[in-house]
Amino acid sequence: MGQTFSFTNIFSKLWGVNKEIRILILGLDGAGKTTILYRLQMGEVVTTKPTIGFNVETLKYKNLTLNIWDLGGQTSIRPYWRCYYSNTAAVIFVVDSTDKERIDIACKELHTMLKEEELLDSALLVFANKQDQAGAMSAAEVSQALNLTELKDRSWSLRASSAIKGEGLTEGLDWLMDVIKDEQL
Repeated sequence: MGQTFSFTNIFSKLWGVNKEIRILILGLDGAGKTTILYRLQMGEVVTTKPTIGFNVETLKYKNLTLNIWDLGGQTSIRPYWRCYYSNTAAVIFVVDSTDKERIDIACKELHTMLKEEELLDSALLVFANKQDQAGAMSAAEVSQALNLTELKDRSWSLRASSAIKGEGLTEGLDWLMDVIKDEQL
């Protein structure tokens, strides 16, 4: 008979309601990526084991549907990260702030990944995770070790976090959603 007129459809298109956003959570193994993912999704800490491959979860956040891909961070898996870069709005890079021995490896992996053409327009949120543990590098120390000030042509932010305590996570995600809305929607 014809098209139906729907205010819901109009408002959805105007304000991005139900817009799906693809986000990757990356970082070295043991950084806390999966713990952060499930803390954001369920609001609690769940027991995790090393991710072999990936986890994908959908999270509703501020009228947006986030498809969050948590990729394993083991040395043998990292070369396959590039298979997931297509259509990625943002990368959440998680660093174990207590892992001073591998911070140089994290820096190399981060900068190599960010040079990929498919990620050139992606926002970057870095979680300096495990701030609740003794001996953790401060957020400023992590920022310096990762050479984040070299990132001139990208929106980025670093947040001190504790996935176990839930600290810094929503603040980081709030920043990321604001950037995505401003730059990509």
